[in-house]
Amino acid sequence: MYPIFRMAKEIAIHWHAKPLGFFETHVSHHICWPWDLDFWMELNNGRTLTMFDLGRVPHSMRIGIIGLVRKKGWGMAVAGVSVRYRKRVRAFHKVEMRTSLLGWDERFVYMEQSLWRKGQCTGHMLLRAAVTDKNGLVAPERVPEAMGIQIESPPLPSWAKAWIDAEATRPWPPEPNPHDS
Repeated sequence: MYPIFRMAKEIAIHWHAKPLGFFETHVSHHICWPWDLDFWMELNNGRTLTMFDLGRVPHSMRIGIIGLVRKKGWGMAVAGVSVRYRKRVRAFHKVEMRTSLLGWDERFVYMEQSLWRKGQCTGHMLLRAAVTDKNGLVAPERVPEAMGIQIESPPLPSWAKAWIDAEATRPWPPEPNPHDS
């Protein structure tokens, strides 16, 4: 189940927070509740993705994108993610989430998010998102333009660029598994 009440809490907490610049980091704090656990009694991988929403939405509010998207009738869609899980998060562990915009290319916006516990990164995500309208993708550079901001994307980090290049070689739609009978 989607954590509607947790999202409402994050929105309420950050509603009047100081606005962030496009490339500043939003920091939020969360607790791993028992209903976030998997069979091995640690933060479920799917729930981790859902928890990252709890950082992305307030981040988007604070940099002004949510208001713009609503005003223009645009939408936002996740177009791909790559996640690394490195340290266990268990019930009642408190984590710090860091969310920031890395930049964009001609089609997508790229963000990174990480979870931290006691000074150690427990997981890290690279996310590709699209701004959409009734005609399909909105060119990412139109977003700051529509906000009256003159800004260009900084160069994407080499590790993000390598992921983008690798994704470009991945077939779509997926090909059938050659091991299936």
